[in-house]
Amino acid sequence: MPSAGLETVASGRPGSPLQNEPETCNFEIQIQRGFWPPPPMHPIRASGGSLRGHEGMDRKQCIHAMVEIAFRFSREQASLLTNPMIPKKQVDAAFGQPRISSAIQKKTGQFNWKVIGAKLLGVACGSLLGGLLVAGLWPFHSPKNQATWLARGNGLHFGRHGTILSSGNFKATNAHDNDPCSIEVWLEPDFTADSGSTLLAFYAPGSPRQFSLHQSISDLALRSNLRDGRYRTRTAIFYVGDVFHQGKPLFITVTSKGGQTSVYIDGALAETAPKFPLSAKDLEGELVIANLPREDDSWSGLLRGLAIYDQELSSAEVFHHYETWTKKGRPDASENEGAVALYLFDERAGRVIHNQVHRGPDLYIPERYLVLDQVFLEPLWEEFHPTWSYGQDILINIAGFIPFGFLFCAYLSLAGRIKSPALVTILLGFMVSLTIESLQAFLPTRDSGTTDLITNTLGTCLGVWLYRLKFWRVFLARIWTNLVGTTPIW
Repeated sequence: MPSAGLETVASGRPGSPLQNEPETCNFEIQIQRGFWPPPPMHPIRASGGSLRGHEGMDRKQCIHAMVEIAFRFSREQASLLTNPMIPKKQVDAAFGQPRISSAIQKKTGQFNWKVIGAKLLGVACGSLLGGLLVAGLWPFHSPKNQATWLARGNGLHFGRHGTILSSGNFKATNAHDNDPCSIEVWLEPDFTADSGSTLLAFYAPGSPRQFSLHQSISDLALRSNLRDGRYRTRTAIFYVGDVFHQGKPLFITVTSKGGQTSVYIDGALAETAPKFPLSAKDLEGELVIANLPREDDSWSGLLRGLAIYDQELSSAEVFHHYETWTKKGRPDASENEGAVALYLFDERAGRVIHNQVHRGPDLYIPERYLVLDQVFLEPLWEEFHPTWSYGQDILINIAGFIPFGFLFCAYLSLAGRIKSPALVTILLGFMVSLTIESLQAFLPTRDSGTTDLITNTLGTCLGVWLYRLKFWRVFLARIWTNLVGTTPIW
């Protein structure tokens, strides 16, 4: 590639030092850009302190102006030579800035961009709407239940979406608030890094008492929800720290009597809560294992045994059961210990786990993963949790609907058929979010709540506000003009 050349031609009135004139001069710069075929000669003209001098300039001013021009040209020429993204087109060097006549502008100038632009904007809006629906409703169906029998040995393994339910309700005969009870669970967790999951829960619609057992990272959590006469719910949580370890079998025993609840780990006493509310009355209703009754909170791991008693097991009985469970695969329990249910998980096939005690119902494995009584549009005050994950979900929901508000407001404004495109866009965002949240109530892997409805609508409002800002409209107008070479369609 031949290098660019700079040629200066000074001219003045007859008799100047450049042409026999001692005081004043004119000058004109001609630049040859050697890499353009054919290489033309371009006079550079400007006014003021630019590229063409004034009459009446003395020799010193002439020289200073010519040096400044040469410096500007060399700097710009180097930029053109080293930047492969700048096409080698004709350059108007006025004010030292190249103006590129793009081939795209020549090709697109023949189109009616007011029509084509509106269609492209409509396609973008449709694509965005489809993406939001996919993100909100995927996988569009209930997945297969991932509760499977072990190939060797007794036990049932729960995957990411696995659960089992009781075939009937547990009923405590003549139970009172402080009646004794005990629960034994023999299990092995798959993970200890998750924020939390549910091991088992008892659910009776309309009951003021709901009890559940949870894995919270590596801690064990006992949760009791008590509802008073004014339908206000008080939640009590009892934690036992550093219990779960990935891939390590664990034998948990929970006993309660007279308002005092004790937790044993592998036959040894771990913690005691003197005022945790747990009694035989809390172990009523339908039993849900590895999930919550009203929302998705599945647990992953191996379940080898489960037993429920309407008596408080003593420390000696707890240790004896631990040894017989782990060595023989079943507890050596006498009839006077008040067993209500005993599940050994030794069937190894089929969809029924039989209760070895005739007082309680069997368990069954649904063909597909489900939430027993999934909540519809859970209220904001019940969804709220002061955790980082909850705040992260709020930010994602807001950010996801900002492009929706921006693009749809732009499209409706361009269409010109609607008097209030901003208001219509906000209502449209609310309806789309309401549709997604309503359909999520029928998908067990999704949660239907008003928090998402509010945050999605807020994101739509922010998108509309951004579109109406002059800064963004001017910024996009410049991009459009540089790319297409026409006046923006908005």
